Amino acid sequence: MELGIYIMDSWTFSFSPSNLPSKLSGLPMYDGINISEEVLRNETDQSLTNTSTAVITFMYFVVCAIGLCGNALVIYVILRYAKMKTVTNIYILNLAVADVLFMLSLPFIAIQLALVHWPFGAALCRVVMTVDSLNQFTSIFCLMVMSIDRYLAVVHPIKSTKWRKPRVAKTINLVVWVVSFVVNLPIVIYSGLITKPDGCFCTIVWPEPQETYYTIFMFYTFFLGFFLPLMVICLCYLCIIIKVKSSGVRVSSSKRRQSEKRVTRMVSIVVAVFVFCWLPFYIFNVTSVTGTISTTPFLRSMFAFVVVLGYANSCANPILYAFLSENFKKSFQNVLCLKKAGALDDAERTSSKQNKPRIMNEPTETHNTLLNGDLQTSM
Repeated sequence: MELGIYIMDSWTFSFSPSNLPSKLSGLPMYDGINISEEVLRNETDQSLTNTSTAVITFMYFVVCAIGLCGNALVIYVILRYAKMKTVTNIYILNLAVADVLFMLSLPFIAIQLALVHWPFGAALCRVVMTVDSLNQFTSIFCLMVMSIDRYLAVVHPIKSTKWRKPRVAKTINLVVWVVSFVVNLPIVIYSGLITKPDGCFCTIVWPEPQETYYTIFMFYTFFLGFFLPLMVICLCYLCIIIKVKSSGVRVSSSKRRQSEKRVTRMVSIVVAVFVFCWLPFYIFNVTSVTGTISTTPFLRSMFAFVVVLGYANSCANPILYAFLSENFKKSFQNVLCLKKAGALDDAERTSSKQNKPRIMNEPTETHNTLLNGDLQTSM
C-alpha cells in the first residue's frame, strides 16, 4: 500500500483519472494513485504552504531518526541476550527488521517532498516504493501471527508447545515476508517515474483503464493489508477473553501465568497502537473510492497529519517495549550503559539456577515442557 504525503488543493475524495494519487511521495502519492498535472504545476498555490511543507519534511526526518535508532536497538538486544530469544520476541524481531527497512525509505520520500521532484532515478524509485509498501503488509501480517501465537500460548499452553518453538517462529517469519512480497507485486510491477514540465516524480503508473485499476487496488490493499488481518487479530483476542472468563486457563505456575499476562498485554497494546495509527489512513483511502467530499484546507492538513501518523507507528513500537516489557527495559538500559553491564546476563544465570528445583519438583508437566514454556513466555 502506497503511503505518502499528499499535498493537494482541489483534490476531492471522488475518483478522477486526472487526480489519481500515489503514495511514495513527499509528493502527493495517495496509495498509489497518479498526481494530476494541475496539482503538479500549481503545487505552491494549491497545496500546503512552504512553511508547512518544511515542517512536514522535518517531521519525516525526526520519525526516521527515532525509528532507526529504536528498532536497531530492539534488533540488537534480541540478538545479543539469550533471555530475549523467546518465540514472541522472534516475531518482534521480524517486525523491527521491517520497520528499519521502512525507515530507510523515509529520507527519499522527504527529499521528494522538499524538492517537489524525484532526483534519484527509476531503479531507486521502484526499490523505495516496494520497500515502503512491503512494510505495511509485513507489519500487519506479523501482528496477526503474534496474536495467533498469544491465543495458542494462553488458551492451549501445553498442546501448543510443539508449535511454539523458535525454529518454527523463524520459518513463519520467512513465510510472512514471502506472502507480503506476493501481495505487494502490483506495486513492484507498476512503480515508476512520470515526467512533467517541473521534473520527474516517483509514483505508480497504472495502465488503462486507470479508474478500474485504481478502484481495485484501493479495496485490495484495504482488505488484504488491514481489514482481514485485523479480523483475525480481533477473533484471537475474543477467543482468549471467552476462554479465560468461561473456563479459566490453567497454567502450572503463577510465574508463568503472570508472564503470559504481561506478554499478551504488550502484544495487544502494540496491535491497538497500530490500528490507531493506520485506521485514519484507510478511512481516507476507502472514502476516496466510495464517497465525494470536497476538500478544504483543514481536510488537507488533516490528511497530511494522517500520513505522518501512519509512518510514526514504525518508531512507536520500541518505546512501547521499553514501557511494557521488563526484559526489554533492562536490556535497553544495559546497552545504553544506564545500568551495570552484564546485569541482564547475571539475572539470566540466577534465574536459571532458581528454576532448576522448581522444574524437578513439579510433576504436572515434563521438564522439557517447562523449559520450552519459560522460553516462550519470559519477557
